[in-house]
Amino acid sequence: MGFDILNFQYFLNDLPDNLSIDGDIAVDTESMGLTIKRDRLCVVQIADSSGNIYIVHFPKNNAFHCKNLKLLLSDDKRQKIFHFGRFDIAILQYYLQIQISNIFCTKIASKLARTYTDYHGLKELCNSLLGVKISKQQQSSDWGADTLTEEQLQYAASDVLYLHKIRDKLRDMLLRENKLNFAMSCFAFLNTVVNLDLNELSASSIFEH
Repeated sequence: MGFDILNFQYFLNDLPDNLSIDGDIAVDTESMGLTIKRDRLCVVQIADSSGNIYIVHFPKNNAFHCKNLKLLLSDDKRQKIFHFGRFDIAILQYYLQIQISNIFCTKIASKLARTYTDYHGLKELCNSLLGVKISKQQQSSDWGADTLTEEQLQYAASDVLYLHKIRDKLRDMLLRENKLNFAMSCFAFLNTVVNLDLNELSASSIFEH
């Protein structure tokens, strides 16, 4: 069962069978740390094209039997919008054993479109492109806890809330600069980079002389 907390819904271990999710989805994850094979997946948060937000919490390890979440994330007809997709796609692939395609990564898009700045974090994109200030204070909190705090849930929701609008802004910039096809090629290559990461191979060293 899910229950409403502010403007999003919270579920344990999977999405419900009867949930209707509209269009492309923004996706983010929270984990115990940044070393994927050591630091388990704890939370997957999703926003749909209607602005609805869904948070799936995995309070226990080895509880990743979430068939509805896996089906949603594996749906190649929906675009999956990530910020720094390299990490999120890797941890989802490792723990959920799924392949994710039809990707848009706002961090890669920002680096290609916004060459006038070195600031490409989600906080900076929200502020620069949308005039919205978000807090990253809960980023390093204990996401493996049995019960998440309201502050953690609000943080998780805010990380996907604006990604559709940011994607649209960056896509327009990429089109204007004739870089959209190049960006889409980079997004498609992310799965290769993820597989290199999961096999503990360096993408940079593979392409060196």
